[in-house]
Amino acid sequence: MRVGLAGAGRIGAFHAETLHALDAVDEVVVTDVDGAAARRVAESQGLGLAPDVETMLASGIDAFVITTGTLGHAPLLRQGVAAGVPTFCEKPVAATLAETIELADLVATSDVPVHVGFQRRFDVGYLRAREAVRSGELGFIHTVRANTHDQSPPHAGYIPTSGGIFRDCNIHDFDILRFVLGVEVKSVYATGGNKGEAYFAEAGDVDTGAAVLTLEDDTMVLVSSTRYNGAGHDVRLEVLGEKGAIGVGLDDSLALRSAEPGVDFPRGPQKWSFMERFLPAYRAELTEFIRLAAGAVPSPCTVADALQAFRTAEACELSRAERRPVALTEIKNAP
Repeated sequence: MRVGLAGAGRIGAFHAETLHALDAVDEVVVTDVDGAAARRVAESQGLGLAPDVETMLASGIDAFVITTGTLGHAPLLRQGVAAGVPTFCEKPVAATLAETIELADLVATSDVPVHVGFQRRFDVGYLRAREAVRSGELGFIHTVRANTHDQSPPHAGYIPTSGGIFRDCNIHDFDILRFVLGVEVKSVYATGGNKGEAYFAEAGDVDTGAAVLTLEDDTMVLVSSTRYNGAGHDVRLEVLGEKGAIGVGLDDSLALRSAEPGVDFPRGPQKWSFMERFLPAYRAELTEFIRLAAGAVPSPCTVADALQAFRTAEACELSRAERRPVALTEIKNAP
C-alpha cells in the first residue's frame, strides 16, 4: 500500500514514521507547502517526496493522511474525497462550524471512507472506561470529570488560528465523552481566564477554561483545560457511578502530588506532551486507518462524529463570550 501524507510538521513527521513501520505499508510519500520541511522528513526517514498534493493524489496512492495546520484540513479533505482516496484527517476537520457541517454533508453523500484523528478512542484506559460504562459495571453515571492540561503553551503564532481553547484542547474531551458514555450533550456553561502571556487575550482566547456540561440523561460533566500545567502534561477522565468509579490517566505519571504525609503515589516520571502521553494510541489509530483504507473496517471516527464534538466546543465558546448557559439546540447541526 502506498500512503501519501500532507504536512511535515511535528505530528506529520511522527505519523510518517509510524506509517513507514507498518507491514501493510510499502511506501510513504510526503509533501508540504514548505518544500524544505518535506524534504527533511523524507530524507531522514527514507520516504518518497511529492512536490504538491495534486501530484501526490494523481500518482495512485492508496491512502491519504492530512497533518497540516488546521486551515489546510478542509481543502485537503475535499481533495482526498474528490480523488476517491480513503483519507485520514487530524482534528478538527475545519476551522468553523459551517465548514464542518459542509464536510459532514459531503462525506455523507460519498462512498470514500474518512477517519478523523481523535486518538483517545484508541487509548487502552479510555477503552476500559467505555467497557465499564456500557456493561453497567458502574451502575448509572452521575458525574464525570474530564481535563486536558498542557504542560506549557504553544507559540504565539499558533493561537489566532487555533479556534480557542475549547475547540483546540477540550474538543478531545468532548469527543471522548460521546465515545465512552454514548450520550449527547444537552447544554453547557463555560468560562475562562488569563494569567499567562498576553497573546491569548490579544487573540480573544483564554489560557485556562472550565465548563459544566449537562448531558441528555442529566449526567453532570466538569471539564477543564489550561496551557500552563507546570507539573506535566495531564489528561484525565474520571467516571463516577451508582455502583463504582473508574479513572483514566491515574498512573505513576500523574502530574499531581499528594499533600498527605507518607504518600508516594505517583512516583513519576511525568509526561510532558500529548505525543508522549498518547504514543501507543497514535500508533493504534494509524494501524486502524490502514485497515480502513484496505476495506477491512468502517471508519472508527467519522466526520459526523467530529461535528458533534465541534458543536459542543462551539457552544462553550458562545457561552464564554456571552456569559450564559447555551443549549446545544442553539448550535446548528447537519441535516
